[in-house]
Amino acid sequence: MVTQSVNKTALHPSGVQYAIPILPSDDPSVSTPRLRRSSMREHTLTTTALPLHVFLPSIVHVHITLTARQVANPSVAALYEDALVYETGSAITSTGALSAYSGAKTGRSPSDKRIVKEEGSSEHIWWGPVNKPMTTDVWKINRERAVDYLNTRNRIYVIDGYAGWDERYRINVRVVCARAYHALFMRNMLIRPSREDLKGFHPDYVIYNAGAFPANRFTTGMTSATSVAINFADKEMVILGTEYAGEMKKGIFTVLFYEMPVKHNVLTLHSSANEGKDGDVTVFFGLSGTGKTTLSADHKRALIGDDEHCWSDKGVFNIEGGCYAKCIGLSAEKEPDIFNAIKFGAILENTVFDPTTRIVDYDDTTLTENTRCAYPIEYIENTKIPCISSNHPTNIVLLTCDARGVLPPISKLNTEQTMYHFISGYTSKMAGTEDGVTEPQATFSSCFAQPFLALHPMRYAKMLAEKISQHNANAWLLNTGWVGAGATTGGKRCPLKYTRAILDAIHSGELAKVEYETYETFNLQVPKTCSNVPDDILNPAKSWTGSADFKEEVTKLGQLFSENFKRFSDEATPEVLKAGPQV
Repeated sequence: MVTQSVNKTALHPSGVQYAIPILPSDDPSVSTPRLRRSSMREHTLTTTALPLHVFLPSIVHVHITLTARQVANPSVAALYEDALVYETGSAITSTGALSAYSGAKTGRSPSDKRIVKEEGSSEHIWWGPVNKPMTTDVWKINRERAVDYLNTRNRIYVIDGYAGWDERYRINVRVVCARAYHALFMRNMLIRPSREDLKGFHPDYVIYNAGAFPANRFTTGMTSATSVAINFADKEMVILGTEYAGEMKKGIFTVLFYEMPVKHNVLTLHSSANEGKDGDVTVFFGLSGTGKTTLSADHKRALIGDDEHCWSDKGVFNIEGGCYAKCIGLSAEKEPDIFNAIKFGAILENTVFDPTTRIVDYDDTTLTENTRCAYPIEYIENTKIPCISSNHPTNIVLLTCDARGVLPPISKLNTEQTMYHFISGYTSKMAGTEDGVTEPQATFSSCFAQPFLALHPMRYAKMLAEKISQHNANAWLLNTGWVGAGATTGGKRCPLKYTRAILDAIHSGELAKVEYETYETFNLQVPKTCSNVPDDILNPAKSWTGSADFKEEVTKLGQLFSENFKRFSDEATPEVLKAGPQV
């Protein structure tokens, strides 16, 4: 087996070691999974146990009690120390951030997501490829497997925090894990209670992260050694077979996609949000890699949050206490707010640094394209704390990253078009955001959140339509992808400075007043001019230089939209159906 290594330090002189991919066999007749060795490496095994900080014999719900030594809500410094000593590949970078390695899995594993099929939630769940059912018996097996693994560790970490800045709707989350890296990640991503509040903390949901230990592939319903399962009745989540920290964050997101609409009639959004000086709120929908984090971090506007929000009867509130930013290509010049947030307390995931200077190379993709950083939201200088606005959105921006280069950089949407594109959720899935994705792929993700949805997409879409109508919000389709041509036919990514100029024109009101023209096939309204943006970029028909035929590429994408929307045609109104591309 060929291995390579990076991130060598005095504590870990061999650096991060990983195998050139040898994946688990898909053949069920193979009795022994052929796992990458790095995925099975023990990150926290030690010969000497740490002193017992706190013993919490009842941190879990009924039936199973953890007996391992537990470190409850440790400080950032203590988590740094444990990560540096016990976890291969950990180091302090030049800016003070902690660098960590997630192992063989460097992105989410959506095909391994399961929801326990039980009486209380079953009628609400959108069953199918996104939410595959798990029986209660298999749930018990996986849960016991996870707890048994955690009980073999010399230490486990317990992190308590809140999900949701609006106290009317927040849920209390407890994370039980074996890695200091995971503990620090969730300490950053959850809303951090005060030490006083922690004394009486009782969890509504508990995450058992035993990601270094594989699921049993021969248990009924398991398709790999990875399993990410949620039980809405027991209010628990179990992770096996993946150490990618983002699974915990997105698991809680799925919980909110269920809890908020079903129990409170509150709309959950895969979005970032910020607020202008006059109180106007902009919400950015979009999948990973489309620019939610980057575009919401605007020094002229207060950040409410970068990824997960809820829209209630009183306004918009953030779900999280931190940000999870993509780091590929990051620089102080292009994204100063995010760059400056990477300091002590922040955790870098799967990035590569110089072993001498500890300077991170944000262009290095040796470990993955999906390099990340998780930091407390207050590390963004102009964050609105608490992360909640009493104002309803003025502008709704649907973000897409079109690798074909045929969607305009900006289009103004009417209500029916907004619904069509929200339900479609088109983007190009970028390399590294999921396990196995190595180049851009066209994808449709309902509500720009399909992997995280608990309910049928139309349920969220109808709620959004009602809120847009009630609060008279403007809607836009903003393409942060390629211009001039496609990613493989000579195009280039739309420069960030132009995208920001477009947003400035939206927020100032300028863009709503300029002259528009109709863009063929998609019937989108495209502005003819925008301050600080070249006119020819605004309409792909005028800027196309690609080797492929332009009209053919537009038609192909339109056909993909139409084919995808057939899934929803029975429930969509005629007006919404007509709002799509005409091919």
